[in-house]
Amino acid sequence: MGKPHQSAPLHRASDEELERAAQISQLLADRTRLGILELLLIEEECSVGEIAQRLERPIPAVSQHLAKLKTGGLVLPRRDGTSIRYRIGGDHVAALVENLLQHSEHVLHATPPHHQGD
Repeated sequence: MGKPHQSAPLHRASDEELERAAQISQLLADRTRLGILELLLIEEECSVGEIAQRLERPIPAVSQHLAKLKTGGLVLPRRDGTSIRYRIGGDHVAALVENLLQHSEHVLHATPPHHQGD
């Protein structure tokens, strides 16, 4: 098995970094939150109502999940008049979500969907 691509030398994570990584992992360990993040990867920016409609989830539930994702730095809000629109919290978050979803494809499929065009 190869090493992951690294742009800087790997260092031993501090206890604080390990704790934060565990907290982020817990945030990602929820199907609705992963669905929100996947949608934001595709759509780039959405309101709470748009997310709720696309995921067929109640608005209050989506709002609660977005609040948790925001606290974890996984989504960023932007005020648009009287509403708030959400986007992925940066390139690292996008890569994390993409890798997680692609890894699940590798576990579930002999030829993962993201490889079928190769």
